[in-house]
Amino acid sequence: MDLAVRLAGSRHPSRLSTIRTAGITRSVRRYGWEVAKPLALDFDPIARADELWTRRWGGVPSMAAITSIMRAHQILLSRVDAVLKPYGLTFARYEALVLLTFSRTGELSLSKIGERLMVHPTSVTNTVDRLERAGLVARRPNPLDGRGVLATITGRGREVVEEATRELMAMEFGLEEYGPEQCRQVFELLRPLRVAAGDFDESGEEAAARAAAGAVAGTAEGAAEGTP
Repeated sequence: MDLAVRLAGSRHPSRLSTIRTAGITRSVRRYGWEVAKPLALDFDPIARADELWTRRWGGVPSMAAITSIMRAHQILLSRVDAVLKPYGLTFARYEALVLLTFSRTGELSLSKIGERLMVHPTSVTNTVDRLERAGLVARRPNPLDGRGVLATITGRGREVVEEATRELMAMEFGLEEYGPEQCRQVFELLRPLRVAAGDFDESGEEAAARAAAGAVAGTAEGAAEGTP
């Protein structure tokens, strides 16, 4: 966002300082927490930046796209944090708790948590440390690996994740301006970027989908053959 504001503010130098000051000092009460409220501009700073960029270096739609994504990231984190902060959670800690609730036993190794959340082992350790201090998870040695550690969600952790999830779902995880189909489109649009970054192997996912479809077809065929 800084680049867009700098470019857009180049014609209005006094406005730029006003934007920065307003972003820090003005706030509104939302979901029980203070959330920074930016000054309502009479122009779109990213569109203005795109216009100035085009004049200087030629049209590059990807610049406006990435700037919009970066700004959306800031907005969404602010909205989600407003819900999670009263619980003593960040989105990373919330994700870890959710992941543990998905586990059949309510526990996972730290390495598995890092793999599923796609974060560095150090980040996982820090996240689990904070959750443990809050009484939301407990640690125990991994019986299958003498050097490994399992993180286990506690009863309080389950309560907190259920309460926080109800609030996040009520505000559509910060995406209230979009309908279900638009959210699916956003997911699909960003998917190739994640594949290119190596998040997952599409070929393996497609093979699993084909196997699942074959199993369903086989079940349906067997049911049909058994029908008198």
